[in-house]
Amino acid sequence: MSSAAPPCPAPHGLLADRSVVVTAAAGSGIGGATARRVLEEGAAGVVIGDVHERRLAETERKLAEEFGPRRVRAVRCDVTDEGEVGALLAACTARHGRIDVLVNNAGLGGTAELVEMTDEQWSRVLDTTLNGTFRCTRAGLRAMRDQPGDGGVIVNNASVAGWRAQRGQAHYAAAKAGVMALTRCAALEAARFGVRVNAVSPSLAMHPNLVKVTTPQLLEELTAREAFGRYAEPWEVANVIVFLASDYSSYMTGETVAVSSQHP
Repeated sequence: MSSAAPPCPAPHGLLADRSVVVTAAAGSGIGGATARRVLEEGAAGVVIGDVHERRLAETERKLAEEFGPRRVRAVRCDVTDEGEVGALLAACTARHGRIDVLVNNAGLGGTAELVEMTDEQWSRVLDTTLNGTFRCTRAGLRAMRDQPGDGGVIVNNASVAGWRAQRGQAHYAAAKAGVMALTRCAALEAARFGVRVNAVSPSLAMHPNLVKVTTPQLLEELTAREAFGRYAEPWEVANVIVFLASDYSSYMTGETVAVSSQHP
């Protein structure tokens, strides 16, 4: 049985006056939806990073037109480059004085059978999806540890692939399982700084970039597994990210929250 997505709920000021950084936020995927939702929820500003400069500039323009240029800043950021990661976070501190929320959304997928997978294919996915999350988390924790006032919140984007086996996804699944483990360990270390670290684990959120790297047959198969008979809209995942970034989840850390209607 299929159903249409419900309307996006009205904002409630959950992130009023917060400063937010979102990686891989260009375009219409989860990162772009998250940048929009944090602004709708009252964030003082969002700094968005992405390696795709044209799409990043277009996302910045659209958000600035709707929410005001002071509340949006775009900085090119390749999460495999430690220097660019540092520059992204520094841009938020320079504009807003602190980093209240860091959303690590950057990730890289693809499909390859393990027996045919090259070292380069494996390493490329791991370096962006897992190592990139590590680099951003490390930089975010250092910034939040040293800034005055309350520490902050980090939200990582994992995947149900980190729990569930899927053909052709060994590299991606291993990376996302690593993101979950990193989240748990980072949360224990970050607690003394007053920083919470959690993750979301989406099953299937449809956006143009996913279509480019996934076969129609696989998308049809994944959609059929969903209890609602449809994929998630990116904003539906972004809403859970906003919840984890807000004070409504003040006692949660080290958790991975599935955003899924998938059944076995």
